Amino acid sequence: MSTVDKQLEDVKATIDDEVPRHISVSDVTYEGPELVIYTRDPKEFAADGDLVRRLASKLRKRITVRPDPDVLTPPTRAEQAIRDLIPEEAGVTDLDFYEDTGEVVIQAQKPGVVIGRHGATLRDVTREVGWTPEVVRTPPIESSTVDNVRNFLKQEREDRRDILERVGRQIHRDPMSDDEYVRITTLGCCREVGRAAFILSTPDTRILIDCGDKPGAEGETPYLRIPEAFGAGANGIDAVVLTHAHLDHSALVPLLYEYGYDGPIYCTEPTRDLMGLLTLDYLDVAAKEGRSPPYGSEMVREAIKHTIPLEYGDVTDIAPDIKLTLHNAGHILGSSICHFHVGDGLYNVAFSGDIHYDDTRLFDGAVNDFPRVETLVLESTYGGKNDYQTDQDDSERKLKQIVQNAYDRDGKVLIPAFAVGRSQELMLVLEEAMREGDIPEMPIYLDGMIWEATAIHTTYPEYLRDSLRDRIFDADDNPFLADQFHHIEGGDDERADVADGDSCIVLSTSGMVTGGPIMSWLEHLGPDPDSTLTFVGYQASGTLGRRIQRGRDEIPINGDGNGRSDTVSLDMNVETVDGFSGHADRQGLENFVRTMNPRPEKILCVHGDESATQDLSSSLYHDMNLRTFAPQNLETFRFR
Repeated sequence: MSTVDKQLEDVKATIDDEVPRHISVSDVTYEGPELVIYTRDPKEFAADGDLVRRLASKLRKRITVRPDPDVLTPPTRAEQAIRDLIPEEAGVTDLDFYEDTGEVVIQAQKPGVVIGRHGATLRDVTREVGWTPEVVRTPPIESSTVDNVRNFLKQEREDRRDILERVGRQIHRDPMSDDEYVRITTLGCCREVGRAAFILSTPDTRILIDCGDKPGAEGETPYLRIPEAFGAGANGIDAVVLTHAHLDHSALVPLLYEYGYDGPIYCTEPTRDLMGLLTLDYLDVAAKEGRSPPYGSEMVREAIKHTIPLEYGDVTDIAPDIKLTLHNAGHILGSSICHFHVGDGLYNVAFSGDIHYDDTRLFDGAVNDFPRVETLVLESTYGGKNDYQTDQDDSERKLKQIVQNAYDRDGKVLIPAFAVGRSQELMLVLEEAMREGDIPEMPIYLDGMIWEATAIHTTYPEYLRDSLRDRIFDADDNPFLADQFHHIEGGDDERADVADGDSCIVLSTSGMVTGGPIMSWLEHLGPDPDSTLTFVGYQASGTLGRRIQRGRDEIPINGDGNGRSDTVSLDMNVETVDGFSGHADRQGLENFVRTMNPRPEKILCVHGDESATQDLSSSLYHDMNLRTFAPQNLETFRFR
């Protein structure tokens, strides 16, 4: 008998001792980080609202209770009973029954109403029909990405269960070494922006944190082939943890499955969906530009199938000696600061990913209150000594003035923007400005993936600020459904018509002018001196966006994939509006560290160009008396 099987026998014995005699426990197994209890008496389990909580506290495990299939109410009868139990205002749109696990997935416009106070309605459902309910939100704006992910996972349910059982056994295996150490190896994004990737290792475990590309630098990928990473084989990695979905952190995650990796990815649910959206577009853009994609779309599906979503604040076992907790990073939808608790109190490490410390229209600011943190790996995108961004109110005033000036000239405003995060922030600013009469009403065209990314935001309003979430719940007040917004669906012909038309605002991907529909817009609007190109986000070194900011006035268009291209003269005005970035500026980064509870002993300053990481490292050392480092790629730090 394996050690995991013996452990499960012991767990079952403990459960049998704790559970009342009239409640049967037929099986106990691991699925990913969760302990799954099968019972022939699901209604009695549900009747004791504290029983699962007591078991979870006793066993120190996340617990799911599932009924044996032969005690379930038939789906046709169960559906009617469930609809009778759930208040009509919940807006139930669909129910899916899965007899293999005894789960019923309830899709509703208002999941909170389905759940009920402290989960009371869900317990009523189980008491009435035996099925274990799971609740998902019906998107207020239809999202093909969310639909595709949910349908795919439904089709792959049996495979996914096998994956989860295998991962569960891996997590709960016995430690193999008596040694104790914690190491971090840098595989990318050190003294540079992009290709984020790190290995967190102990004698028993190796965790890969992020795996992204480098904007504007084709072929510069993380150093995955070194011995600390995939040099000894792809399955030497126990788990992947993804801080957020931007491509400089996620683009090459599906490549891991091409290499033979077959393990889990941990991230929030919106990060999973956005990763699918952005990586599929990444492949599409590469193909259109004549570049060879690094992996196929089937690897994106593998990544989604292997993803285990976590919610903020949930402490989760991901290895025998590592617990993971995700916290809001304030950067984009679902972005996380990843806190790792290593060993039995041995060491604690937090990876910031990308953070925004102050509140924005979309998100609350980044969390910096932790039980323990000895080492912080901190982004430094705006860590330079002069990297102070404009106050948000001033930034909004400047943007509105740019729009007004272009309108007065009968021109247009073209804004390169990331599909996820900045676009939605700008949509809120522009919608309010037009609603309150601060700028004239005019069409706002959304190109690339912006509309689809916006739909995903409305699917997960619990990750947004409370005031915005409440507006999204009200169909008549949802700001993203304002009449001004128009989705570009007709390709280049529609873009040409818009360019020849009246004053308008265009939000288009890609945000760093590295390809995508922004190139078509520059071809149409670049020669127009009455129009304005407005940068609102970070432009990485080596990108066309950075070169335009520095004065380049000829733009390569229609590259043929062989290094040849035409050029367009850039006669439109060029403006940069600071303050809309999803990254904390120098002051925000310093404040994040200064107010951390507890304050870390060591900080690794990463994800910034060389001067930014060194400036921030030096400042934190001198001002806060911390041990700080500005590592290079391929360095390893041992902490215990």
